[in-house]
Amino acid sequence: MPSALPDGDPAPPDGALPGPALASLGERPFGLYVHVPFCRVRCGYCDFNTYTASELGGGASRASYADDAVEEIRLARKVLGERGVPVSTVFFGGGTPTILPPQDLTRIVAVVDEEFGLADGAEVTTESNPDSVGPAELAVLREGGINRISFGMQSAVPHVLEVLDRTHDPRRVPDVVAWAREAGFDEVSLDLIYGTPGESLEDWRASLDSALASAPDHLSAYALIVEEGTALARRMRRGEVPVPDDDDLADKYLLADEVLEQAGLGWYEVSNWARSDTTRCAHNELYWTGADWWGVGPGAHSHVGGVRWWNVKHPAAYASRLAEGVSPAHGREVLDAETRRVEDVLLRVRLREGVPVGVLDEAGRAALPAQVADGVVSAEALARERVVLTLRGRLLADAVVRALLP
Repeated sequence: MPSALPDGDPAPPDGALPGPALASLGERPFGLYVHVPFCRVRCGYCDFNTYTASELGGGASRASYADDAVEEIRLARKVLGERGVPVSTVFFGGGTPTILPPQDLTRIVAVVDEEFGLADGAEVTTESNPDSVGPAELAVLREGGINRISFGMQSAVPHVLEVLDRTHDPRRVPDVVAWAREAGFDEVSLDLIYGTPGESLEDWRASLDSALASAPDHLSAYALIVEEGTALARRMRRGEVPVPDDDDLADKYLLADEVLEQAGLGWYEVSNWARSDTTRCAHNELYWTGADWWGVGPGAHSHVGGVRWWNVKHPAAYASRLAEGVSPAHGREVLDAETRRVEDVLLRVRLREGVPVGVLDEAGRAALPAQVADGVVSAEALARERVVLTLRGRLLADAVVRALLP
């Protein structure tokens, strides 16, 4: 959840949505994202809207946060009306969701089910740091309806974790995965970061091997992005650590894809691999395919029927608005057809299924032969009227998008 809020029009105090947005509600999958904006420490690379205890200030509390989230869920039900919109996915992100008592998270799940109803087979995920849960907490989470967990492993190499300011012991990762299995979680995912200053290719291979030793159902591998304003960016500006190298990042991506494919994890989005189609992250697929979701929490973003809005950023302002009976939405924008088309290309082209050729405009279609010739778009898929990235294309995805959206 990025910390900066975009520009936009003011959101109405009651959170009401335009009639056309509501008219299409239920035609696409619907999910809820719940942002938990708390962490024990701030990682040096993190630019998310999160707060440690010392940063939080007055007017906001971890202890009352679940109550605030419940109020917004009930507001969502009022705004969306009486139409049946069963929730197909719930995702607790952060921050560190499991910094809250597990009963807080399961109560939120129960309220989602009470207000909307959970669809059959709904995917309910929480992110977690390896050092923020133990067997008892995991058992409560699973009993309370959370069936998927994603652990922020990041690396198995201590000196890499130190640069990232991660506090967990990498030796704990196999333990928490085993405890999650024992608690009955349907799916376990691991998140990794590559390209940290000082990380060698051998370090990265060690992290991949360590992650695979726990037999995850899903794995995400993200290149380190150094955001302005972070502690890591300041260290790089002072010359204390080197800036990530594009060739190094490419080598590590290629190694990840090779190792993960050999282990039975196939790519389905540029930065995500799953053991089967059933273990893909269904919630993230809502974002990538332009479905509908309501984002609960400070700074959370939502999208319903072509209307996108975002909440006030600080937990104190968020809690205050809900206490006053006012929507926490800060701003919003109504997306026109061309904006939605462009975003569809931007996101779907990163998926294994790619994007239909028909979504491209004339200039985008005219650019396809050169993209095939350059080896970044699959000729075989193009024969089926789909634009699908090759492995080389995944390395150059941003450049491909620029070519398809001239």
